[in-house]
Amino acid sequence: MNEVRKINEDVKFEDPLTEVIRHGARDLIAKAVEAELAECLLLFEEQALKGRSRVVRNGHHPERTIQTGIGQVEVKIPKVRSQFGEAVSFQSCLVPKYVRKTKSVEASLPWLYLKGISQGQMKEALESLLGVDAKGLSSSVISRLKQAWRDEYHAFRKRDLSKKQWVYLWADGIYSGLRAEDTKLCALVIIGVDEYGKKELLAIEDGVRESTQSWLEVLRQLEDQGMNCPKLAIGDGALGFWSALDQKYPETRHQRCWVHKTKNVLNSLPKKIQPRAKTMLHDVYMAEGKEGAQKALNLFIKTYEDKYPKATKKLEDQDSLLTFYDFPAKHWQSIRTTNPIESTFATIRHRTKKTKGCLSRDTMLAMMFKLGIAAQSKWRKLRGFDHLAKVILMTKYVDGIEVANQQLQKQNQQHAA
Repeated sequence: MNEVRKINEDVKFEDPLTEVIRHGARDLIAKAVEAELAECLLLFEEQALKGRSRVVRNGHHPERTIQTGIGQVEVKIPKVRSQFGEAVSFQSCLVPKYVRKTKSVEASLPWLYLKGISQGQMKEALESLLGVDAKGLSSSVISRLKQAWRDEYHAFRKRDLSKKQWVYLWADGIYSGLRAEDTKLCALVIIGVDEYGKKELLAIEDGVRESTQSWLEVLRQLEDQGMNCPKLAIGDGALGFWSALDQKYPETRHQRCWVHKTKNVLNSLPKKIQPRAKTMLHDVYMAEGKEGAQKALNLFIKTYEDKYPKATKKLEDQDSLLTFYDFPAKHWQSIRTTNPIESTFATIRHRTKKTKGCLSRDTMLAMMFKLGIAAQSKWRKLRGFDHLAKVILMTKYVDGIEVANQQLQKQNQQHAA
């Protein structure tokens, strides 16, 4: 692809994807070098003598730092030794001896994630990493690297989830430019928060649209991995997810994403009145309590239902829009939208549209898995995570305040009066 070679070195990739890649570069390079080493050891496999390998691993060279276009990356190159015969040394083509600065990592690492999983594109992207110094990378080395990614993803899908209590779930379908015949494909993503407030990627699966069957298969997979019944799930208005959730986890409460809901309602209104309508919707989910939110919602419906019934009809799921008021107020900012998914995978939508037709299903899933896991290390704990234990114990909250505390506040107010 000429796109790799023609990228201007002055171009800056200051988007969320570049930030994720900066943190994932060390692991990426380490796996590529390990794939090279495996290829090197394979060359001497037939020279084994009486069960003794001709060449074996022998630790690592001292760690060194490479200055790349996206910051410094620490690398450790493995060593080998001969158990008999002539001495053998391992030289990485990807990270040559004494190299301290790469030539075009800023351009090539996005390719490794976005286009590089297919055989030909991966080879070209790796060659752009260090120019002619990396041309010795064979197809088998690239295949080993791809296999390592697949193995990681398969292990991710089988890991044990039963050792944690999952309190909240965020679910969303991330659509790409990929198509199977006439059907648009998407990745079904679920992020959970455990009893300690730690957010974790739970599932990335492919689906045909956001059908009930597709989401049901995802939830069955999580159940098989030991996931408990969460207290609350947050998602958009896609009926497939909610129908599947009711079948698999009927006790989990529903919360519609206010970002999605606002966009959907505004799309049914003329542009000239959208700013005012947006402010009125903002007043609904920013109200201090459910009663105030209900009043603001009724005012919106009364204002627009005669002229724009399609817009107000999208607000019929009122109960699911205001569920967050029954949970701790410190959690409201996090549980009334699917922002944890949106902020992590927004770049996917942008990039896959630009590269429409270049990614296969497997490529898309592997790419999103790697990006998601890299981003996960930067996710902050849920604000007010100390309230999660009470949520697990089904403590009652009204307008974000624990009922016992509300009664105490009323008593104090009465004494003060």
